[in-house]
Amino acid sequence: MRFLSEINSPDDLRRLRLEDLQEVADEVRAFILETTSRIGGHTGASLGAVELAVAMHFAFDTPKDRLVWDVGHQAYAHKILTGRRDRMETIKQAGGLSGFLRRDESEYDTFGAGHASTSLSAALGMAVARDKKREDFHVCALIGDSSLAGGMAMEAINQAGHLKTRLIVLLNDNDMSIAPAVGALTRYLNRIKEAQSYHRLKEEVGDTLESVPGLGHSLRNMAKTVKDAIAAAVLPGALVNELGFKYIGYVDGHNVPMLVHALEEAKKIEDGPVIVHALTQKGKGFPNPEKHYYAYHATGPFDLKTGAFPKSSNVSPLTYTEIFGRTMCELMERDEKIVALTAAMPDGTGVDKILEKFPERAFDVGIAEQHAITFCAGMACEGLKPIAAIYSTFLQRGFDQIIHDVCLQNLNVTFAMDRAGIVGADGPTHHGLLDIAYLRGYPNIILMSPKDEAEMRDMLLTAIEHDAPAAIRYPRGNGFGIDISDKPKLLEIGKAEIMREGDGEVAILAYGSMVYPAMQAASNLEEDGIETTVVNARFVKPLDAELILDLTRTKRFIITVEEAYLAGGFGSAVMELLEENNLLDRVKVIRMGIPDEIVPHGDAKLLLAGYGLDAKGIYTKVKEKVETIEERRMNKKRLRMVK
Repeated sequence: MRFLSEINSPDDLRRLRLEDLQEVADEVRAFILETTSRIGGHTGASLGAVELAVAMHFAFDTPKDRLVWDVGHQAYAHKILTGRRDRMETIKQAGGLSGFLRRDESEYDTFGAGHASTSLSAALGMAVARDKKREDFHVCALIGDSSLAGGMAMEAINQAGHLKTRLIVLLNDNDMSIAPAVGALTRYLNRIKEAQSYHRLKEEVGDTLESVPGLGHSLRNMAKTVKDAIAAAVLPGALVNELGFKYIGYVDGHNVPMLVHALEEAKKIEDGPVIVHALTQKGKGFPNPEKHYYAYHATGPFDLKTGAFPKSSNVSPLTYTEIFGRTMCELMERDEKIVALTAAMPDGTGVDKILEKFPERAFDVGIAEQHAITFCAGMACEGLKPIAAIYSTFLQRGFDQIIHDVCLQNLNVTFAMDRAGIVGADGPTHHGLLDIAYLRGYPNIILMSPKDEAEMRDMLLTAIEHDAPAAIRYPRGNGFGIDISDKPKLLEIGKAEIMREGDGEVAILAYGSMVYPAMQAASNLEEDGIETTVVNARFVKPLDAELILDLTRTKRFIITVEEAYLAGGFGSAVMELLEENNLLDRVKVIRMGIPDEIVPHGDAKLLLAGYGLDAKGIYTKVKEKVETIEERRMNKKRLRMVK
């Protein structure tokens, strides 16, 4: 590395000559490829933004000038250039660098970002604060074309144009999010690219008029009004101007000198916001990127020469995502009223298979979760049966729409929440730990979680046929290899399942992904003489009140286990049921789940084990609690005998 090994901060970068920057970008790209080929990471997402990062840190006086990245998974080059090159080996690993932006990781990470469409609002807030405090620095927000279509981003553009605040927006336009970008805004940006011939023609006409002896300057000024009127009618970029933004573009997003010049021009504009439109290629430099359309966005290790991913000799069970896609295709074959939807995550949710088989009944709405939910509500009003496949963490973005537009109107919309629970390397912004709490409190909706693949199929059918709102949460990763050849069957709403009968005083109520670990823990407890009943709760709303209350007649210990935050979760629901029935004095309730703290990134199994949410952890917790309470009871008995 001719330059990169000497760059430990943006100050080092800015000491280089402009003509050296392209080589710096090449070295950064090679470093990212070499690193992620060994450890994995957001490879394709970051490769496309390498030159953008180099140009921004060269053109702006960071960290005094604020760079605000959208999403964050495209910021590997930014991390490398801001003193974290030697720690890139640890990215997304426990105790290592975050895969996204974190304010507590670096002063150059001005705003935490793991979800999309946030950068413009945050950057505008910083710019307004700068002006209110009479300070002087630049604020530049980087946003992708797909993120730009998100509701928040459009709201920020609306206000920025109104306020006329000095703000620079660098648009990373690659026609992609994780999947190809969709929607009218994408078509609009493509029209801007195609409209450059108008700009060239306008300048040629102006130059010709200017050359007329004696009258040239006046003729050019007279023609300006006519040209602007034509532009307003036919030029796509005029919309940007009408919103109050100046427009610079488009520029080659992989040409560092050109990007630097464009950003320097943008810095000179002081009377309002400006958009610099850069065209990039996602995954630039990745071997055979055209063959890895979804896969190279975020990768595991791969062959640096071919881009091929190692093949496992083991045949793994299908993932829950794959089960969802297959089951939906089966159900849609039988019922033409069923429609499926995702928000820019077709591959990640299994909707890609549905889009292939039922293109007229499946939708990718782009990064627009709020719209997605109300769109479903509208279809439900007309008798369709929409199912929205959205990651648990991203469904949070549409909370009000779930309440106001679906639950309040009691509409038949099903939410399939992939990645519920701890997701691992993507960390705090992506863990799906809140959905039980934020959905449980509102009337009309039912909430359920399967113990395995077969039960997931049953729950999908049950939710769709339930003429009211329903949500299913299921974890990331593989199932258990359960036979799924039987057709899905309807489940009784709110009915739990006793998995194991135990004659002892302990009952474990497990929800979703915690059922099989609870079964293993019960087997281990039996070896220690602790007979345990295990219940697959299935539903957190409505609870199987009859079964739970019946357990309190013979059990002294009720243990609830969930892969979610304890606050407002499944265990809280059980506690509320027992409190309503004045039973908390009769039984000891022990809730197991995630405490009130931010869960870091790292291997999901290790994180679960750290919180005691595996067979060993459940076994240990139950054994300690039972033995401790039993010891206290015996001590009290001895004390009474002494007296």
